[in-house]
Amino acid sequence: MAFLLRRPFTLASALKQTPKTASTVRTFHNAPLKSAPGSFFTSRPSLANSNNVFRNTFRRTYMQSSPAVQTGDLKQRLIYGAGIFGGTLLAINLVFNRETREDGGMPTYERSYLNETFMHTGLGLGIIGIAARALHMNGWSYRLMAANPWAVLGIGLVGSIGTMYGARATAPENYVQKYALWGAFNVTQAALLSPLLFLQPALLARAGLYTVGMMGSIAFVGATAKQEKYLYLGGPLLAGVAIVALSGLAPMVVPATAARTLMWTENIWLYGGLAVFGGFTLYDVQKVLHHARLAERGLIKRDAVNESISLELDFINIFIRMVQILGMQQNRRK
Repeated sequence: MAFLLRRPFTLASALKQTPKTASTVRTFHNAPLKSAPGSFFTSRPSLANSNNVFRNTFRRTYMQSSPAVQTGDLKQRLIYGAGIFGGTLLAINLVFNRETREDGGMPTYERSYLNETFMHTGLGLGIIGIAARALHMNGWSYRLMAANPWAVLGIGLVGSIGTMYGARATAPENYVQKYALWGAFNVTQAALLSPLLFLQPALLARAGLYTVGMMGSIAFVGATAKQEKYLYLGGPLLAGVAIVALSGLAPMVVPATAARTLMWTENIWLYGGLAVFGGFTLYDVQKVLHHARLAERGLIKRDAVNESISLELDFINIFIRMVQILGMQQNRRK
């Protein structure tokens, strides 16, 4: 139910926060050609001189317009990203994981169920990315942005809720129906997220990298912590989602003149949402391990598809906020 509380006009506001890419115009002449001095009888240039002028102009233009390749920039970014991921992992592990498991490590059945859940989560996010790219290339994003936002919100919620609950209610033995509904759920999310591809690819890549680093660090803490240590977070996180949802709906009821109030609600939706869905990631990972123990006892059935849906929603909500935060930072630098 986390996506129900998503801000209705999130994609539009994120697109406004991000600067547009400047178009580059190439010209064949950077400066007017100098007229060669000559008399009345030599005013017409020769063929050899014309060829030399054209050749020099062509060479000068394209040598100046080609940017220099920075070989060390990619290496520096990789080192920077690895440092952020390692530092985040160490900090979260020290703060939240002071008490590790005392049962001799993760059993085999828990590890296999967790790996299966992560595999389905990655597969679902891959389907969302590929489907969003295909829809965007076919012009779906333009039609979606031009449509009535209330109609988009209503149809999107109905499609997401229907496919999600249909996939959850389907028994794991019914592979065809379950995976069909799960695929429909991923395609629905892709249709709603495709307008994000209007943004710069570098910004989306950075947001994805930060989201993977944040969720990976929190998932590691949840997997190595004591059993059922963070399962109590379900109630507080649900209350936090309600607050984040109300802050996301505030622009619909708060007048535009209350700028300070709108600023506070925006910060609650952004940074409070990051904290809430980061907590949901920790809770969902521990819930996967708890369900693995119940399935081992025969109390419930193993269902990695249902577990992956929760982690996909956590990733989507964190990713959207990362995109908007990075877009706001780029605007401040200008």
